[in-house]
Amino acid sequence: MPKAKVVFLSSLPTIRGKELVEMAPPDMEVVAIDNTLPDSQKIPLCKDADAIIVVPADLSVNVLRACPKVKLIQTLSAGYDRLDLKAIGEMGIPVANNGGSNAISVAEQTIALMIATSKHFVRHWQSAKNRRWREEVQNLEAHEISGKTVGIVGLGRIGRQVAKRLRGFDCNVVYYDVLSFPEEVNTVFNARPVPLDHLLRTSDFVTLHVPLNRSTRHMIGRRELAMMKPTAILISTCRGPVVDEKALYETLKAGKIKAAGLDVLEVEPTPKDNPLFDLDNAVITPHMAGSSVESNTRGAAFAFHNIRRVLEGKTPESLVTPE
Repeated sequence: MPKAKVVFLSSLPTIRGKELVEMAPPDMEVVAIDNTLPDSQKIPLCKDADAIIVVPADLSVNVLRACPKVKLIQTLSAGYDRLDLKAIGEMGIPVANNGGSNAISVAEQTIALMIATSKHFVRHWQSAKNRRWREEVQNLEAHEISGKTVGIVGLGRIGRQVAKRLRGFDCNVVYYDVLSFPEEVNTVFNARPVPLDHLLRTSDFVTLHVPLNRSTRHMIGRRELAMMKPTAILISTCRGPVVDEKALYETLKAGKIKAAGLDVLEVEPTPKDNPLFDLDNAVITPHMAGSSVESNTRGAAFAFHNIRRVLEGKTPESLVTPE
């Protein structure tokens, strides 16, 4: 029986592709393809694929139209905002995201950004590296996470992992979500639901864990930032456009909130002259929160599990749908 062909589309196919090839089940053949190639070059390589794994989640509908055998598009990321879900759905091809395989990694990065911003880690490192020891930072006030109110916007897979880890910090955890959860969920994660405006007004840390769609684009703008305490810290590890970056820059520069820890920006790769880089109260990492050896392994295992379900005629897990 011929092997199922799985195409892996990535802008870094030689790195992640090697991992996927090594993890592929015996009945699947993985072909790694550079996703930066023009569609005209990708089509001949993809046209007989049974499934496509893609990271980042960016796939041309023109390529898909030339691939009549594709039964599943599987992302290795939680986000899927670059995919034309409506057009893909009209073609009858299901799309699934990573099933929460990167949730632990993103949650750990979230906690790291909370610590880095509240304790000025980057500026401390720079002072020590400049051989000035405490001279440049001795007047900075560092704060603990313990005992603070943390507002989680989006209590999905990642938001829940953040809440779980905050229990060790004895934090008061509140959350806002468009969905309602049973009381046992609130008990398990030691978190209580509140309206978004209340969360913004009362939280010492506001951390964002929502998908990017029409309702969440710029959900944190001037109005929302103005609600936050002047001592509050904003953390974003979801998608850059969830925050109005211009409004955030102006708010940080004016000192209207204490700091921001960002793993995502509105434009990525972000321009080198992005003014956020000039601020001492912004800690920025290059959209790497979800990547770790462990999360990559979980993501690959889930992708193959989901592809097998589709090949067996079953419904794939972690499906995403158009708004």
